[in-house]
Amino acid sequence: MSITDFLGLLGGLALFLYGMQMMSNGLEDAAGNRMKQILEKLTANRFLGVVVGAGITAVIQSSSATTVMVVGFVNSGLMTLQQAVWIIMGANIGTTITGQLIAMDMGMLAPLFAFFGVVMIVFFKQPKLHHIGQILAGLGVLFIGMDMMGAAMDPLQESEAFVSLMTKFSNPVLGILAGAIFTAIIQSSSASVGILQALATNGLIAFPSAVFVLFGQNIGTCITAVLASIGTNRNAKRTTLIHLLFNIIGTAIFTTVCLTLPLANLIESFTPGNPAAQIANMHTLFNIVTTLLLLPFGQYLAALANKILPDAKEDTAQKTSLFGLQEEFHRGSITLGSSAVHLDMLRQEIQRMLSLAEENVEKCFQAVLDVDMSAFKEIEQTEETLDYLNKEISQYISKILVHNNSGQNVATIEEYFLITGNAERIGDHALNIGGYVQVMEKNKIVFSETAKSEIMEMQNICRKAIHKASNKEADATEWLTEVAAMEQQIDDMTVRFRESHLERMRQGLCSEEGCILYSEMLTDFERIGDHVLNIAQAYAKMG
Repeated sequence: MSITDFLGLLGGLALFLYGMQMMSNGLEDAAGNRMKQILEKLTANRFLGVVVGAGITAVIQSSSATTVMVVGFVNSGLMTLQQAVWIIMGANIGTTITGQLIAMDMGMLAPLFAFFGVVMIVFFKQPKLHHIGQILAGLGVLFIGMDMMGAAMDPLQESEAFVSLMTKFSNPVLGILAGAIFTAIIQSSSASVGILQALATNGLIAFPSAVFVLFGQNIGTCITAVLASIGTNRNAKRTTLIHLLFNIIGTAIFTTVCLTLPLANLIESFTPGNPAAQIANMHTLFNIVTTLLLLPFGQYLAALANKILPDAKEDTAQKTSLFGLQEEFHRGSITLGSSAVHLDMLRQEIQRMLSLAEENVEKCFQAVLDVDMSAFKEIEQTEETLDYLNKEISQYISKILVHNNSGQNVATIEEYFLITGNAERIGDHALNIGGYVQVMEKNKIVFSETAKSEIMEMQNICRKAIHKASNKEADATEWLTEVAAMEQQIDDMTVRFRESHLERMRQGLCSEEGCILYSEMLTDFERIGDHVLNIAQAYAKMG
């Protein structure tokens, strides 16, 4: 194999992988939110679960992406482990579509697909047309890459060393290991199956040997879900384990059948002279039959996963860390097809931020009323958590936007960034108010009963406003109007309390230090209202 052929092989592989990613991104952008909604509303019906898993995977062309979504949903409590079993089974069927497309040999039309796709991307600005262009261009580039790989592999037919290596895969163990390792490296069974089809088409690997590599590829595709489960809860890890068990059991069954019965010869006889179609058909058969065999035993798969990964005492540090965001951020796992998971994880963490901010606002006013230094220390600790969450979420959002700066989810992610900043600022104002306790204790400042009554009113309206803004309602217009009315009420109360405060000053009913402190508290109170309205407006823009 000359250097030119080798470079052609690398170039073809690069185009093939890039085309697949481009096509998948376009499909996901076009249907991402609908996929998420379908999965969230899924019932416990096993047949519906399999159909939904197969359908979504066929759309986004990645069983890994579907499984990553399922892991995220189980981790967040949106889906039970039992529901996840059926989705995973369906996902394994849906992923075989790519192999069938490749087997159709649309190489002659590839340049046409690529041309029309690029035209739509460059000359059309409507998001939907842009996504369709991505899909077409990706499909075209994928087939161009396949043709380049095929042409570069031609000389390998004369290489005794390479042919000898390929014949070693007739050993089931070696074939399965090779398929699993290669797929784990590139993290896509669809891509690795496509490469196997290219090898078979060029006569570099016989179909009876290719089937063992194919079985291994089904195991290797689990690596993406394994990575996605790092830092998640126990049930999410069990979901990944079920995915792995499914493919290991299927591989064991089919390897045994292929060694004892002429299954490979039978599949080969359906499409003689077309190795790509033979591999695609075996891939489809593997996943459909394995699903049918294991469908009645889904509960036992879940039970087995529970036995292998029993409940463990949650690490106390986990309570103050992110639901996997920190782990994903540091290992850089912004993976294909997982934007729905990112959005759910962000939503959960931002909701936690808002809950902590609401808790601190409640505590800060109470600390002032009781002149309680121990409460102030709790407020400081919660504020540290808020600062940590703000930093990690902001970095995570930045990383997502670098990897995915187009599509319908980007606007939502940007609004989440604004909400995070406003939640952190509410925490800052709560810390300011709580900090006044130190001055009160040091200078023996005591507020009048009238001032205490006003502080209780501030506490009450702030709690209600933050809670309202954090929980968007079905009628977004009416909900936003109610939040805006609360913010206006805070502004009106600020003016009224300031006038009342000035009257007390004129009457000499408060000390100089107390006057300054109360005036600053009113400023913080009014700023909290502004940030609450900003949060509600950001949620409203998400639609």
